[in-house]
Amino acid sequence: TMAHSKALLVLENFIGGKFVPCSSYIDSYNPSTGDVYCRVPDSGKEEVEAAVRSAKAAFPIWSSKSPLERSQILNKLADLIEHDLEAFAQAESKDQGKTITFARTVDIPRAVYNFRFFASSILHHTTECTEMATMGCMHYTSRAPVGVAGLISPWNLPLYLLTWKIAPAIACGNTVVAKPSEMTSVTAWMMCKLLEKAGVPHGVVNIVFGTGTKAGEALICHPDVPLISFTGSTLTAQRITEKSAPHCKRLSLELGGKNPAIIFNDADLTQCIPTTLRSSFANQGEICLCTSRIFVQRGIYSEFLKRFVAEAKKWKVGNPSDPTVNVGALISKEHLEKVRSYVKKAQAEGARVLCGEGVDSLALPTGNQKGYFMLPTVIAEVKDESCCMQEEIFGPVTCVVAFDTEEEVIERANSVKYGLAATVWSSNVGRVHRVAQRLQAGLVWTNCWLVRDLNLPFGGMKASGIGREGAKDSYEFFTEVKTITIKH
Repeated sequence: TMAHSKALLVLENFIGGKFVPCSSYIDSYNPSTGDVYCRVPDSGKEEVEAAVRSAKAAFPIWSSKSPLERSQILNKLADLIEHDLEAFAQAESKDQGKTITFARTVDIPRAVYNFRFFASSILHHTTECTEMATMGCMHYTSRAPVGVAGLISPWNLPLYLLTWKIAPAIACGNTVVAKPSEMTSVTAWMMCKLLEKAGVPHGVVNIVFGTGTKAGEALICHPDVPLISFTGSTLTAQRITEKSAPHCKRLSLELGGKNPAIIFNDADLTQCIPTTLRSSFANQGEICLCTSRIFVQRGIYSEFLKRFVAEAKKWKVGNPSDPTVNVGALISKEHLEKVRSYVKKAQAEGARVLCGEGVDSLALPTGNQKGYFMLPTVIAEVKDESCCMQEEIFGPVTCVVAFDTEEEVIERANSVKYGLAATVWSSNVGRVHRVAQRLQAGLVWTNCWLVRDLNLPFGGMKASGIGREGAKDSYEFFTEVKTITIKH
């Protein structure tokens, strides 16, 4: 009915500095209630074409600005988002299902910091120079922005991961066409409202909303988009690689993980247990860096399990807007079903579900009965070859298994197709270094988790992706290098 649609938030594409309505729309759900609360443009070729045209037109002016000018604009945008932090956090929590606490303390502050970080880092890059005195030559390099960058970001950390791409892309002087996930587009749309006030020229940042199969596909196939930065599933990345190959596009792909935590007998469990609970269940386990395989040395296995399960049961699941809640709603009904199916498979294989799904009852507030909620779930005695130990579940589910030797656990930790992150818990400094060196992972945390320095390379090995992002790495990806030789 019309009365019903009036109450819904209706998003519009942001192209050439203006909001543009779309001919068709998709429903977006509030995961904590199961109700449609927003209409998102169902963009395709035409909308992407318009956005790329506007990004191309804005490129000459934006790319000729000095790094300092771009830096000042990025800083201004950061200030504006920070000023509206609470509104952004509320929107992110409602749209994604994550807790208001997580959105307030992680998502939005990090989005602000992404702009500040690249606003600063862009001022500190230097190029190389070598001399060949015997030849009377000197060589030096220069770097220039590439053009229009296509940026595709996922639904788990919507503004956080979108800004992690937009900030370095525009800091380097590129213009962008971004496509957030159709399930979580609201904060991207809110950010568009601040761009003009921050001094971002029209056409520098264009946002086209819609699905991967329509809008995403049009973007990766567009001949005038030489760079694609994507965060999401390995399956989608394979499609992006195939579709962009004829155009020789430059790709940065940050994909899934099946991240191990390796806990040795000498681990400090007072630190290890609370941190491993966070690394397993933070953001409903919907972070590519989450721990989903916990290897515990036999000497402390039963003690760890007992304490870990007892603490997991204390995590409160419920309305994400309640500041005392630890676990919000999962992104969608389909995703919840998928995560649940892994727990059922584990049970069918003879594994033991120690708490959570199907074991404990979940009491939800009245308004949240139809939401997509799930209790933190701990599974023990899972075989290494089980799909629960091989595939990315991306929910509040973690598997705990025992191991005996260092040699054995390294081999088992490496026996998956992914290689994004790992954590190692031990008070033996030699062992920490030895194990960290041998794990196939782009990031290894020891005696901590998710402590990030944005200067350093971020990304994965194997099926976890291609390329790295960070101060130097993002700069290299978003610029084209040229070697110039002068004979004198």
